Amino acid sequence: MISYHYTDSELNKILKTLTVVIDTRENVNGHILDYLRQKEIPLKNKKLDTGDYGCMIPKNEELGIARDIYLDSRVERKAHIDEITGNLQKDTQTAFENELIRSKDIPFTLIVEDLHGYEKILRGDYRSKYSPLALLGRLNTFKAKYNFEIVYVDQKFSGNWIYHHFYYQAKHFLKTGAF
Repeated sequence: MISYHYTDSELNKILKTLTVVIDTRENVNGHILDYLRQKEIPLKNKKLDTGDYGCMIPKNEELGIARDIYLDSRVERKAHIDEITGNLQKDTQTAFENELIRSKDIPFTLIVEDLHGYEKILRGDYRSKYSPLALLGRLNTFKAKYNFEIVYVDQKFSGNWIYHHFYYQAKHFLKTGAF
């Protein structure tokens, strides 16, 4: 494997082109698109096999990037706890779990657009019939089984969180020269 170490100036040039990839099936994300557009962050709509968001570094021959590079990292967005509980039906393998299976070997994060989501789980403040302990147990079992993390974030910061999540992963990827 050939590795290349970019200067800080080169890294900054490349990272300015970092493109957030949005799954074509993702909807009700105007608040995220507004943030990304306001910050002039490049966007690309593309069908993703897993997750709602990914990122890519576009081809840049001047800096030795011969083709577009798609990072193996995904973010799945849920608007609230009720959306998660609706995706978790007992005793059946759901589309949500199938997505976790597909993403098991890549960095995968579930963001829940509710800063107090964890607290709501503990209080049972959701529409599902899951008891708080059963819901917490199911989510933590899935986290352990499928190796992902859950982040609770205020909706107004979702775009910022998604962008910076990918930005620092890409920066690390480029610094290590492992492509």
